Amino acid sequence: MGRISTDKVRNIGISAHIDSGKTTLSERILFYTAKIHKIEEVKGKSGVGATMDFMDLEREKGITIQSAATYCEWKGFNINLIDTPGHVDFTIEVERSLRVLDGAVLVLCSVAGVQSQSITVDRQMKRYKVPRICFINKMDRAGANPFRGVQMLREKLAHNAHLITYPIGAEDQFQGVVDLVQMKAFYFDGDNGENIREEAVPAELLEECKKYRENLIAAVGEFDEEVGMKYLEGQDITIEEMRRAIRAATRSLNFTPVMTGSAYKNKGVQLLLDAVTYYLPNPHERENVALDQNNNEEKVILKSDPKAPFVALAFKLDEGRYGQLTYMRVYQGSVKKGDTIFNATNDRKVKIPRIVQMHADEMNDVEEAQAGDIVAFFGVDCASGDTFTDGAVKYTMTSMFIPNAVISLAIAPKDKASSNNFSKALNKFTKEDPTFRVHRDEESAQTIISGMGELHLEIYCERIKREFNCEVIVGKPQVAFRETITQKGDFNYTHKKQTGGSGQFGKVVGYIEPLPADAAQNYEFVDEITGGAIPREFIPACDKGFQEAVKEGRLIGFPIVGVRVVINDGSYHDVDSSEQAFKTAALMGFREAYERAGAAVLEPIMKLETQAPEEFQGSVMGQINQRRGMILNSSTNEGYCVIEAEVPLTEMFGYSTDLRSATQGKGEFTMEFMKYSQVPRNVQEDMVKKHQERKAKEGK
Repeated sequence: MGRISTDKVRNIGISAHIDSGKTTLSERILFYTAKIHKIEEVKGKSGVGATMDFMDLEREKGITIQSAATYCEWKGFNINLIDTPGHVDFTIEVERSLRVLDGAVLVLCSVAGVQSQSITVDRQMKRYKVPRICFINKMDRAGANPFRGVQMLREKLAHNAHLITYPIGAEDQFQGVVDLVQMKAFYFDGDNGENIREEAVPAELLEECKKYRENLIAAVGEFDEEVGMKYLEGQDITIEEMRRAIRAATRSLNFTPVMTGSAYKNKGVQLLLDAVTYYLPNPHERENVALDQNNNEEKVILKSDPKAPFVALAFKLDEGRYGQLTYMRVYQGSVKKGDTIFNATNDRKVKIPRIVQMHADEMNDVEEAQAGDIVAFFGVDCASGDTFTDGAVKYTMTSMFIPNAVISLAIAPKDKASSNNFSKALNKFTKEDPTFRVHRDEESAQTIISGMGELHLEIYCERIKREFNCEVIVGKPQVAFRETITQKGDFNYTHKKQTGGSGQFGKVVGYIEPLPADAAQNYEFVDEITGGAIPREFIPACDKGFQEAVKEGRLIGFPIVGVRVVINDGSYHDVDSSEQAFKTAALMGFREAYERAGAAVLEPIMKLETQAPEEFQGSVMGQINQRRGMILNSSTNEGYCVIEAEVPLTEMFGYSTDLRSATQGKGEFTMEFMKYSQVPRNVQEDMVKKHQERKAKEGK
């Protein structure tokens, strides 16, 4: 691929709620930009599957599991494209893609509008300040209503959203779109919509389109003085001025241009590609910040300049047949095959044997990568989120936000012979996916895997079987409970041990109290010792003792969160006091206070959105209530009811089977972690009793 100016580069992602048509849209983009010569469907009859869903599991389940990268050319612009999963269990894939992209396309379904995962994706876009265009897809579906989609963007996501293309017809009458900037109608002819026919706006839509264009000008006029003035004076606005104003508005993050179309029916996709080049920023126009490690982490704004010192971020790892493939976004400078680069996170230097541009799972070798490029390096061993430089500077970039795991499973290889492959698989997956965690439970000697949901862990168990030829035995899912305190509890503990020779002595006095709900950390240590009651050198040992205590609660053995420990008095012995003595005193003192501090069990609460035909509304709500769910909202749309609820994760196992049987297989749901909340008293008593019985059994 010839090197073109950075101004003509667009790094974009396609994100949406599951089943909004992201992968179908990506497939059309690749077809129209001549990257592929035949369109395949996500669940195609050919069994081939869409280009971007290249994993066997993705093709079988008809969902995207990993984000896939590709690149294409459109009217002289280079577009680096990442297709991301919509299922909430794979939210890290969206998170890491948005971290390195300059713009995004938010896809909505024209029937369902803004759904639960659209809200999550939008939150992620806001976190990384990514400007977006919204594409209301599936205009050919029964019940398509793009105007309701725009309304939902405004109400649910607080977007300043305006149509820039107006649909001509809807459902089976959907014919094309009117571009409100040019005030021309576009129709997409031919088997694959590749022949674009441009005509005058249909007479019956002219008035309506004029009204929408007027609203659009008023909205973008606020971001462009010239357009704003012309609008107030009633003057005509040219296409160029209009595009400039929409671009400025979109880049400000305070405006969302909305387009309509149907990827499946090949309508409106080419106009979306045009809009990506017109309205989304190039790498120069995004502010990317690094921290200078040689200058007290002073903030440095990176320049998308190929001549500046090299800075790149590793945002995704893929352990393939030929070793580790590291996806990189180059922010500054340039790098050639054979160059040596430095990992700013651990100071290791690495030589780059090979640079490739990815097209789904195909690799195309390139000699050089420059600022603004998204490429992959071979043979660069690192972790996801590491920053690389050329050694001239020592910058690090902030990594992506990683949510906590909410569900765990015990897992073991079926036969001892596969244990080598089993550990290889776990090593590979933990490197690839920061939300997939593995630890060994010392008490039960089991390997525990943790992740974002049942589907997340199910996919990994399946991948161990397929990719590493290792059958696994899976235990029952375990929910990540937490313990906390609800009131202040005092401690006054003396640790005294007299053995032959020097003994042990340490006394700690203080209290524990709950941290405020919005506290950034889960544990806080406050040292209020005055007058040398405890010598300074023993204070860190006290902190260590308290930290040891919060690792395992006394109620059900889970970590304790939301606790502030204040130590304000104590005493020591000149000979017998030691670090170990104070560490033990702190540990036992904490346990003493914990009994008085109203200890409580916390459970993960999930945000649940269930969709089912209206006639099943009663039974669906009944099921949610049986599972200790709290229904927040229910609405009906085109014969379907949408129920939003908060439900404890512990009650959600087996829900998909129950929902299917209650709705004749027509119900579907999405679920994501929302918050931790206190378990009802009767449930807590039951849990504590079971934990004590288990401990007693193990103690025999």
